[in-house]
Amino acid sequence: MSIDVYNPATEEVIGSVPESADVGPAVAAARAALGPWSALSRGERAAHLAALRDLLAAHADELAALITAEMGAPLAVARKVQVGLPIAVLSSMVDLLGADEPEERIGNSLVVRDPVGVVAAITPWNYPLHQTVAKLAPALAAGNTVVHKPSEVAPLSALRLLDLVREAGLPEGVYNLVTGYGDPTGAALAGHPGVDLVSFTGSTGAGRTVAALAATNLTRVSLELGGKSANVVLPDADLAAAVKVGVGNCYLNSGQTCTAWTRLLVHESQHDEVVALAVAAASRYTVGDPTDPATRLGPLASAAQRDRVLSYISRGLADGAKLAHGNGSVPDVGYYVAPVVFADVDPASAIAQEEIFGPVLSIIRYRDEDDAVRIANSTPYGLAGSVWSGSQEHALAVARRMRTGQVDVNGGSFNPLAPFGGIGDSGYGRELGVHGYEEFTSVKAIQL
Repeated sequence: MSIDVYNPATEEVIGSVPESADVGPAVAAARAALGPWSALSRGERAAHLAALRDLLAAHADELAALITAEMGAPLAVARKVQVGLPIAVLSSMVDLLGADEPEERIGNSLVVRDPVGVVAAITPWNYPLHQTVAKLAPALAAGNTVVHKPSEVAPLSALRLLDLVREAGLPEGVYNLVTGYGDPTGAALAGHPGVDLVSFTGSTGAGRTVAALAATNLTRVSLELGGKSANVVLPDADLAAAVKVGVGNCYLNSGQTCTAWTRLLVHESQHDEVVALAVAAASRYTVGDPTDPATRLGPLASAAQRDRVLSYISRGLADGAKLAHGNGSVPDVGYYVAPVVFADVDPASAIAQEEIFGPVLSIIRYRDEDDAVRIANSTPYGLAGSVWSGSQEHALAVARRMRTGQVDVNGGSFNPLAPFGGIGDSGYGRELGVHGYEEFTSVKAIQL
């Protein structure tokens, strides 16, 4: 059996992958390779990861084109973000291994970190290469081996990554690939007794299923799930900058980003002004062929995702939100959704509480700062967020009150060395940097 892969811009089949139900051989290969790989020195593992990083850089244009074809990101986004971030993550792990392993002593105990073992990495379709490398690089750096199941929607970049892993000279069995649907393939991997840690990125519902399957074996789990992030614009902020950056963040990757600031919180006295600014910004997001340099929004990754987003737009209208820009209209071919701006959104409504995963921005009024914080913290999610103020100190104070894993102040840039992850329905565990590395280790105390 095989699974067809579609180009979301043309709806044409561009490839296929096997539907693997038996993950046992891949887990066994990872287990066999674990001892020799973990026995390598930090420098030797760093050299392998550096070789892989250099190959990704050498094939960056090819990989970007492949990701554009399989999930629809515009080429500029695919090159800069979808491929650029994995290269940066690999570099960060090379640098981490280049430093001496830190030694921690507590009284007469030496505390060391060992590899956790065989890692099951289950990744989504929205950032197919980045989400893979964000797990693979720290897992391998820490001495683990990996069995990876990519999304069936966008698996072609994973197949190419496997080729590059082999070309880089990594030992057989260190990185293993299985393809298939979440059920049965992903479920079999999450519940396999030979797996020591499951690292999953995807929807909150699927994360709950993964955690339950892993629990039967007392397998450790790290979950990076959904988000409904708030962009809090305080009255003294630079409104033009806050709205421009906020709209761009919301619409990045056609809104298919778990950290997207999909809720724009503004003081009630500035609501109409902010709506006008958001509409002007949204009108500049051209929808079209993702291979066209003029395109800023490509298609959504699948027909199912397009239909989901359109259903939320209808729900927003039914619940009384004002449609300030767009209506989600789409061309006849391709899984497109045009950008939408909703104004006067009820913070308790579905479009303000549930993850839509498309180019839909909800603008919400607040009365005062306490009300803004309350609304920002009112969803079950807690992955990311943003605060804007004319005073960085003031913005930082508000950021500290937000219950979320990551907050940007006045457009602070993404840091691939900082811990990434959420709370609540956004999951638990951290990726990236030293915290991401430590996620793939177990702690051992040696009494001297």
